[in-house]
Amino acid sequence: MTKTNPSPGYQVLHEKGGVPIKAWTVGVPTDPKAEDQLKNLAKMPFIHKWVAAMPDVHWGLGATVGSVIPTKGAIIPAAVGVDIGCGMIATRTSLVASDLPDDLKPLRFAVEKAVPHGRTDNGGPNDKGAWRELPAAQKQAWYALSTTYERICKKHPKLDRGSHVTHLGTLGTGNHFIELCLDEADRVWVMLHSGSRGVGNRIGSYFIELAKKEMRTYMVNLPDQDLAYLPEGTTHFDDYVEAVGWAQAFAKANRALMMDQVIEALRSAKGAKLPPFEIDLEAINCHHNYVEKEHHYGEDVFVTRKGAVRARAGDLGIIPGSMGARSYIVRGLGQPESFCSCSHGAGRLMSRAEAKRSFSLEDHAKATAGVECRKDADVIDETPGAYKPIDLVMAAQKDLVAIVHELRQVVCVKG
Repeated sequence: MTKTNPSPGYQVLHEKGGVPIKAWTVGVPTDPKAEDQLKNLAKMPFIHKWVAAMPDVHWGLGATVGSVIPTKGAIIPAAVGVDIGCGMIATRTSLVASDLPDDLKPLRFAVEKAVPHGRTDNGGPNDKGAWRELPAAQKQAWYALSTTYERICKKHPKLDRGSHVTHLGTLGTGNHFIELCLDEADRVWVMLHSGSRGVGNRIGSYFIELAKKEMRTYMVNLPDQDLAYLPEGTTHFDDYVEAVGWAQAFAKANRALMMDQVIEALRSAKGAKLPPFEIDLEAINCHHNYVEKEHHYGEDVFVTRKGAVRARAGDLGIIPGSMGARSYIVRGLGQPESFCSCSHGAGRLMSRAEAKRSFSLEDHAKATAGVECRKDADVIDETPGAYKPIDLVMAAQKDLVAIVHELRQVVCVKG
């Protein structure tokens, strides 16, 4: 693979037999394994123009996290992944830093009580990360989603198992989080990260296996089995587009419900004594694991963003850092060569297992000093040092987004 730098904004990776890879990774550490994944992806025959790699790019299951994949006539389900519709929501309140109590624990506890999070009982009936008694708002949201879900399950009965409505308005595990942040003017923001939960995982896993089965049936030779695809014009393709679109709608509703729950929890938090407050900025609710049909370079194509945010001119987006690093509200600049995209975060610098080997509880406590959050062994894999420096990531995408607000966390809730 050869590299050229035609622009200060990005470098181009050239691989024999593949389309170019335009990578906004100048000055940012990049895992060679991620480059190998991108190289295999670039060899697929239905890529439109080139593959774009964001500055947070790193190796991922199925496809490279931080990649933008425009395709004509096919979709790769594993590139979308199993956390379909995963993304961010953020809103600004009328509160300021001086309104917050000196002890932030009551606020964290109130949020943890209001939003089911984590996973126990192997996801069974006693799972603490799901609702036992369904709130009215969740019932109403499910009513709007249920008809399409039932139609999908009628065609694919194997999908009709496990949790769905009981996960609406719940956080999940891993890198999903809820945060209270302060911006450059010390105004209080609420920001959270989650997706389509168990039902999205089932949809993603099911169609990934369907695609692999079809590749075996038609003896299609692939550079990587995770690049199994569904060709447009087939029944499975149409069913996947419907199912993935539904899961993305579920994810968006999930985040909106959680935001309402968090705001209500802050208003009624015992021991915090927050003054009355309003929401003074409409919520920004954006996916970063999804596929949609868009128009680029004169053609309608399917754009899969695997760990990337759409950043058309004027689009507001969210780029979170790690538990102890800054996050950003950004406005898209509409860079056509990135297919109007930007990074979805800082991006992992090391695997979860490596992070647990590399960092101690003392390291984690120092890295998250000043943030009211868990500081136990179960969140070491999310410690700031496991991620790329957010400053480098933001510097590498100056031609993709403009920074609107810079946020620093004061409270962080992890699943």
